[in-house]
Amino acid sequence: MKKPRRASAAKAKTGRKTSTDRSKAALKRLTGRPARPPRRAASGDDGARDVRATIRGLRTKLREAQRRVAELEAAADTDFLLAIPNRRGFERELARAIAYMKRYRASGALIVLDVDRLKPINDSFGHAAGDEVLKAIVATLTRQVRASDVVGRLGGDEFALLLWNLTETDAKAKAAAFEQAIDELSFVFRGQHVTAGASAGVALLGAQSDAGRALEEADAAMYVRKACRRHEPRIRLIGS
Repeated sequence: MKKPRRASAAKAKTGRKTSTDRSKAALKRLTGRPARPPRRAASGDDGARDVRATIRGLRTKLREAQRRVAELEAAADTDFLLAIPNRRGFERELARAIAYMKRYRASGALIVLDVDRLKPINDSFGHAAGDEVLKAIVATLTRQVRASDVVGRLGGDEFALLLWNLTETDAKAKAAAFEQAIDELSFVFRGQHVTAGASAGVALLGAQSDAGRALEEADAAMYVRKACRRHEPRIRLIGS
């Protein structure tokens, strides 16, 4: 009984093949050429479009990631309160400037400026008052420098200025002008008039300069200047 079933299955299979062959042969007689499988160009085009769409999406994501990285790098170099370079950002600008000076034999000056009497203002009126003083000082400094110059915050109440193409005499005169402008600032907190002040030190920059050494030199000069100004009142509180 099993053998006839195998034979029947083989016959059926052979019959299917024969029927297909007959159809192909008939089509060949009618058209003069063999039958061809159906074209799949449409599905191929769809696949290519999908690949191109994926590439466009990846490029968009890459541009967005690059933009985000640039934003984060800028934020890492910027003081969040004053919107000027922080120490990291200023030191980077200073290193770039010195590299330029070494290549093109340019010159400049570095001024380190420390705000006098800021701590008593914070202690008497709170840090919000101290922040207002710092913002006013930054506005005063930026008004007196060129677009190519750089004003940065090294930390706390200490600032640094990178100034291009100044002689030693010009740099010291500029530092004195910064001190005077900040000394003349006046604030009113809780009905009381308050003044701050600043002490500035200068270091010249040129082809032989080193960024770290220049900062140390200007910082040392600033402390010498601060010692000379200690005879001034530490804070003046005058009733309105």
